[in-house]
Amino acid sequence: MFSVDSVLATLALEPVATDHYRAGSVGTGGPVVHGGQLLAQTLVAAQQGQEGKRVKTLHTVFARAAKPDVDLDIAVSRVHSGRSLATSLVSISQGGRLCVQSQVLLSAEEPDFISYAATHPAPPILPAAPDPAESAGNWQIQIVGDADLNDPDAIGPAELDVWTRWPGAPDDPVTSQALLAFSTDSFLIATAMRPHPGVGQALAHRSISTGVLSHTITFHAPSPARDWLLLSHRSTFAGHGRSYGQGDAYRGGQGLVASFVQDNMIRAMAASGSHL
Repeated sequence: MFSVDSVLATLALEPVATDHYRAGSVGTGGPVVHGGQLLAQTLVAAQQGQEGKRVKTLHTVFARAAKPDVDLDIAVSRVHSGRSLATSLVSISQGGRLCVQSQVLLSAEEPDFISYAATHPAPPILPAAPDPAESAGNWQIQIVGDADLNDPDAIGPAELDVWTRWPGAPDDPVTSQALLAFSTDSFLIATAMRPHPGVGQALAHRSISTGVLSHTITFHAPSPARDWLLLSHRSTFAGHGRSYGQGDAYRGGQGLVASFVQDNMIRAMAASGSHL
């Protein structure tokens, strides 16, 4: 479980030159950095110096796994900046080796011309308040239906709804977008594994090699990270060592605030291990 403060600390980017930053990582207990952290840091870096605009779409390719004990070097290249739209390229490297490359579209806020937002077809009931002693200061998640994603023998459809919120997080739009991006990276691999007996998250990086290959998120409407969001996941393909999944984020289980898609690697671990 990630603490809110530890994740926020990784978003406090240290400027080292114009459009260049240094950042640390939050520990995962494993050998690689959580991909959601890299998405969040990319978003924060792209947002710097873009007053009047917010990230609209973030498309990220994960070239190489990042190590949690090595500083991250983040570079922003501004491709275009107009009155209503801007585009930047953001790269994250370690020791001169590229880990992540992202294309970021930013947009100024405009009034509605037409307006529509999908709703969840059957939103589950909002979670009950968690035990304060157990949840204080932590990222809160609650899997709908109590699906056990770690148990290799617990099977189900390639669908998953998850409630999530970041209690105590700052109520500013950039942080809220960054924490939402962090959250969307977390469950689509597990969703793809659900229909397959003998396969579960507990085996990742042990007997199964898993990793995110690409992730795209589009933000539709603002949503404070401290409020409950319902992440609705579905995996529509798995095969050839890969999986593909889609997801939507609903504020309070109602109006759509973001959509995301992800390509993943899921395959048997090579004898020497594999982290992309």
